[in-house]
Amino acid sequence: MIRKILLAIVAVVVIVAALGFYLGMPQSSADQSMRLPVDPAPLVVETAGGERSFTIEVADDTSERSAGLMFRENMDDDHGMLFVFPETKEAGFWMKNTPMPLDLIFIGEDGRVRGILPGEPFSEAVISPGKPVRFVLELKRGTADKAGIKDGDLLRHPAIDATSGAGNGG
Repeated sequence: MIRKILLAIVAVVVIVAALGFYLGMPQSSADQSMRLPVDPAPLVVETAGGERSFTIEVADDTSERSAGLMFRENMDDDHGMLFVFPETKEAGFWMKNTPMPLDLIFIGEDGRVRGILPGEPFSEAVISPGKPVRFVLELKRGTADKAGIKDGDLLRHPAIDATSGAGNGG
């Protein structure tokens, strides 16, 4: 009788421990994604067709840049993440753990677009324009084309303006 009680107690402890472990784990990839506060200032892109405005999250430290949009499953068409690097250098990105296809817009310290490249979901291939950049803007795939964003276009945002010396331009 005591043996049956002990086995039942052990079984309950194992079940409770497993359940506690399961409940402590993120339940979906969305639970693992990093969400930064939306920056109060919009990012504005000056295109040939006029200005395009985006709400953005700013990833400006190592841990934020490392996590980026990993595990993010969706995002509004007019929203993105701006990666701010401490210095101008060649930057390479990959899409490991990123289920959403992206446009990666590489930006020089002067705020000008240096390249626009596609990011394939879950790819570990390095994405780089092969040129030094200071910023990278990630948007949902196809957004750059729909907005008319091209190489050479100027981006304005306080984080970019502080580096380029352009001021906010209005």
